[in-house]
Amino acid sequence: MDAGYGLYQLGDEHNALREAVRDLAEKEIAPHAVEVDEQERFPVEALTALNKAGFAAPHIPEAYDGQGADSVATNIVIEEVARVCGSSSLIPAVNKLGTMNLILGGSEALKQKVLSEIAAGEMASYALSEREAGSDTASMRTKARSEGSTWVLNGTKCWITNAGESSWYTVMAVSNPDAAKPADGISAFMVHKDDPGFVVGPKERKLGIKGSPTREIYFENCEIPADRIIGEPGQGLRLALRTLDHTRHSIGAQALGIAQGALDAAVAYVKDRKQFGKAIAEFQGVQFMLADMAMKIEAARHLVYAAAAKVERGEPGGSFASSAAKTFASDTAMEVTTDAVQLFGGAGYTRDFPVERMMRDAKITQIYEGTNQIQRMVMARSLLKG
Repeated sequence: MDAGYGLYQLGDEHNALREAVRDLAEKEIAPHAVEVDEQERFPVEALTALNKAGFAAPHIPEAYDGQGADSVATNIVIEEVARVCGSSSLIPAVNKLGTMNLILGGSEALKQKVLSEIAAGEMASYALSEREAGSDTASMRTKARSEGSTWVLNGTKCWITNAGESSWYTVMAVSNPDAAKPADGISAFMVHKDDPGFVVGPKERKLGIKGSPTREIYFENCEIPADRIIGEPGQGLRLALRTLDHTRHSIGAQALGIAQGALDAAVAYVKDRKQFGKAIAEFQGVQFMLADMAMKIEAARHLVYAAAAKVERGEPGGSFASSAAKTFASDTAMEVTTDAVQLFGGAGYTRDFPVERMMRDAKITQIYEGTNQIQRMVMARSLLKG
């Protein structure tokens, strides 16, 4: 076998980035993670620290005053923040999700306006889902009506991450209800929090990632300028699917970070905890669990990085790779955090240790940005198409 086949390494800049983000996360974000979860409050300390370091939206191109980080670098930021606080990792992750439609298909003027504001510290959210249109996005009911110099939006979006904290929202709405295919009648728009008729609903009461608010948002004859449409009318859902290829692997990065944090905590605990006269780390059963946890995390890490690079390069199979990375990493995070709680024993079931929070936070990574069941459908279709 060719000794060089399949081998790669991250560049020095990626390794330096990881060190910088890990240092920031441990000093500025980790100390507040418990309180953020307990009080279900937005992690303002994390936002401040990430903005100051240029890590809140590292993917924004340099042309719009951003860092211009590649997809692997952005995932490293998300991973390292998630290692200490899942809620805080949604700041860079959702800033990417909330702006990717615009980056892929927006006008230059709209990019200049919105992306420069995100680079300067504002946040963006993504509004695709509705109560009756979750996985079945083409059946959405939110409407957009053209009235000359404005678009008027009416409807409700749900499960909107960081709603109420973000300034900008990428919103999908039906602009042509008579389109031959429902998917061809959907357009994408940039809506600002100050637009008349835009209303933010109450926070959802959630199992995990409690520091990141999830809310409904309402459009009540919400008027926006005509030039806030992203691309052409009817392109919205196509842009959304392309966006998700670019961001699903980022959810894999979030899951990866949560899993790594749980493993790190478990290793430290089993070396310290003594039973039957010795550290439980010396028991073979415990060692086997740790080995399996670490093995799956390492596999997930390679999938996540490889998918990020593949999608960014526009290679064939990028959609499959992104779905695979998200699915494998999130399933791994759920397994690893569950095993971490087990290794902590009764202590792991209390809020005195971080692994129960990590287990709760991990669950959502199997659900949002397309459930893992939907991801398996995406992968299967890709395989069957050849």
